[in-house]
Amino acid sequence: MDLELHGKVTLITGPAKGMGRAVSLAFAREGAVLVLAGRDTAAIEPVAAEARAMGVQALVIACDMTRPAQTEALAAAALQAFGRIDVLVNVAGGSGPIGKTGWETSTEEFEAIVQLNMTGCFNTMHAVLPGMVERKSGKVVNVGGTFGMRGRAGRMAYAASKWGLRGITKSFALEAGPYGINVNCVAPGMVDGPRFRDKVCANMADKLGISLDEAMTRHAADYALKRVSTDADVANACLFLASDVSRQITGIDLPVDGGWALL
Repeated sequence: MDLELHGKVTLITGPAKGMGRAVSLAFAREGAVLVLAGRDTAAIEPVAAEARAMGVQALVIACDMTRPAQTEALAAAALQAFGRIDVLVNVAGGSGPIGKTGWETSTEEFEAIVQLNMTGCFNTMHAVLPGMVERKSGKVVNVGGTFGMRGRAGRMAYAASKWGLRGITKSFALEAGPYGINVNCVAPGMVDGPRFRDKVCANMADKLGISLDEAMTRHAADYALKRVSTDADVANACLFLASDVSRQITGIDLPVDGGWALL
C-alpha cells in the first residue's frame, strides 16, 4: 500500500538510535523529507546519511526538546528550509528510574523524566502546531508507552510521564481537529533493544537471580502474543498514524505491545 508520504516534511525527535532510528528510516523508505532533531547531532548524522542514500533529503538540527526557545528555533529552521512541516513524530524520551518504588524515587528523578517525556513533547507541539493550524493540515504522532495506560510497579515516574502525555495528546487532538489535524499516540510496550536488555531485563535478572535470557522470556510471557515488540513494529504504527490511511483517527492511544495493555 502506498501511504502517500512521499515528499511530506516530517520532523522526528530522538532519531539517533533505537525506535527513533527505526522510525526515521521507515519514513525515509516512504520518501518523506526528514528533519531530524536531537541534542547529539554527531549521533544523528549516520541516520541522516542512511536516509540520504535512499534518495531523500535529511536535515539535522541540534535541539534540546526541554528548552522552549530551542524547539521554537527548530520549527523555524524547518520552515525556512522546506516551507512547511507536514508531520511531527515525537520519539525523544527517557526511561527514568527503574526498579524504584514511588517513595524511593527522588523529586529530582521524577521532575527530570516528566520534563523530558511530557514537557518536551508539549514544547515541540507548541512550536509546530501554529503552522499546521494556518495550513489546516498536519499529523502529530507522540510515542508514549503502555505503562502510561496501566501503570507499573517500579516505574512510577516513567508511567506518570507517559500518562500525562496521553492527556496532552487528547487535548491537542480536540483543539486541532477543527483544523484538519490528527494528533495521536503510539504506546509501545517493552521494545527489544539495548535499553530493554541492558536496563529492564538486567534489573529483573539481578533482583530474581536469573539470566538475561530468562528475564526476557518472563517479560514475553506477560503478553498475549508471547513476544516482545521490535523497533519496526513501532515504526509501522507511526507510519500508519502519519498517513491519510488513518485520516479519521485522532486522539487515540495505539498500543504496540503484543497484547499487554488489554490483559
